Amino acid sequence: MKGTVCPLLQLKSVDLKKEKVETLIIPVCEDKEIHHDKTIKALVKKAQTLDEFKGAAKDGVTFYSPAGTKVTRATVLGAGKVGKINPEALRSMAGRAVKDAIKKGFSQISIAVPTSKSLGMETSLILEAMGEGAVLGNHLFSRYKKEEKSKPLKNIFLLTDAATIKAHSKLAARTETICRGTLLAREWVNMPPNDKPPVQFAKAISRAAAKENLKITVLDEKALRQKKFGAMLAVASGSQNKPCLVVMEYRPRGAKKTIALVGKGVTFDSGGLNLKPGGSMDTMKSDMSGAAAVAAALITLAKLKPKVNVVGLLPIVENMPSGTATRPGDIVKSYAGKTIEIGNTDAEGRLILVDAIAYAIKTYKPETLIDLATLTGACVVALGEKIAGAFSSDDKLAETIIASGEKTYERCWRLPLPEDYKEDLKSDFADLNNVGSTRWGGAITAALFIGDFAEKTRWAHIDIAGPSFRKKETAYCGAGATGFGVRLLCDMIEKL
Repeated sequence: MKGTVCPLLQLKSVDLKKEKVETLIIPVCEDKEIHHDKTIKALVKKAQTLDEFKGAAKDGVTFYSPAGTKVTRATVLGAGKVGKINPEALRSMAGRAVKDAIKKGFSQISIAVPTSKSLGMETSLILEAMGEGAVLGNHLFSRYKKEEKSKPLKNIFLLTDAATIKAHSKLAARTETICRGTLLAREWVNMPPNDKPPVQFAKAISRAAAKENLKITVLDEKALRQKKFGAMLAVASGSQNKPCLVVMEYRPRGAKKTIALVGKGVTFDSGGLNLKPGGSMDTMKSDMSGAAAVAAALITLAKLKPKVNVVGLLPIVENMPSGTATRPGDIVKSYAGKTIEIGNTDAEGRLILVDAIAYAIKTYKPETLIDLATLTGACVVALGEKIAGAFSSDDKLAETIIASGEKTYERCWRLPLPEDYKEDLKSDFADLNNVGSTRWGGAITAALFIGDFAEKTRWAHIDIAGPSFRKKETAYCGAGATGFGVRLLCDMIEKL
């Protein structure tokens, strides 16, 4: 049909003897047959006759125009032992296959889907994982390069049988929708800070959200002063770029409960007057990863249409040093009315979060509130660059976050919220200090500080400082932003 855009990801049933396939990828295990199609099994057996191919992980052999088929090229990829195959292994395999196809200049690939029985895994989980890896691996951030040496694929086909396609008819579209949300977050985070000062970033979010008919409210600096967002304004005071708070509302008809998502949006974090060393500043364009993930999740949810109200609040600022910047020792009054002594201007994320959280609770009265933030280096020290820290005093909410992290492989590890650690946040002159009195347990004291403003609301804090940005590419993500949190939040919303 004229004007119709074909989806990138499609489930497809193909007779390889009769229908043309340009590039076929066949994952195999070294100790078990995992396909049922006779033509595919014949190609696997042909590969296994070669001395150089054992089916071990990273083994690979390509056949060109194999006899008895209409396949232009068929690559048999080793995946190791079947017992090692899990959803993440499938994600990574599909991502690597797509990345390799992009490097070779292909426009499409077809990936043979293993059978559910052979892997001991639900069919939906296999399809979802392979689809995620393929779509996420098909992303190139090249808008700032004069010449684009590579182009993403136009079509990715997951080859399976007709019965499977009928049983999972909506899965490919849903998977692609969620992954495109992740890619949107990556695009925003990868943008240089000179192209996304707070107001400009807010406009970009508003434009994307308007396409999905989300209600958008933007509180500018004047409105923030009128409403007394003192902590947020303190962080922004050193920058010539004005702050703003973006509120996104998804409200489906008939929904009763409300979930609030708050994302930290520091478009560049110099540390303020507590200036960061140069080596710690080079990735600080990514300090708005929480806001990007929340915004992209809201846009994605508007497409998925779950029956729950979701409100996203994005406090967006730039943290810079200047003659007007907040100083260590200053005392500011937060939106909630509590006073905060500034112990360190580089502990700015928690300041903008608590104003947004207090505003969310007062205005929307959510049953559940979750904040997402690139908050502390201490969390990276504790958990490394691949796992986020999850904090909540609600066991069920914490368990939901961990379960969604396991399913999406946006892994989270629960860390404690010990009451006695609050002693470290005491101030002689204000209600709270924004940093602890000791260098130890920084991720915990940061979470406790935020939790003090959540009060009785069911709340969780997810510190994504580690997994939000990677300096080296992975199987299904290029170097830079990962978009961590979008898939996690979308999965979590369904469970809450």
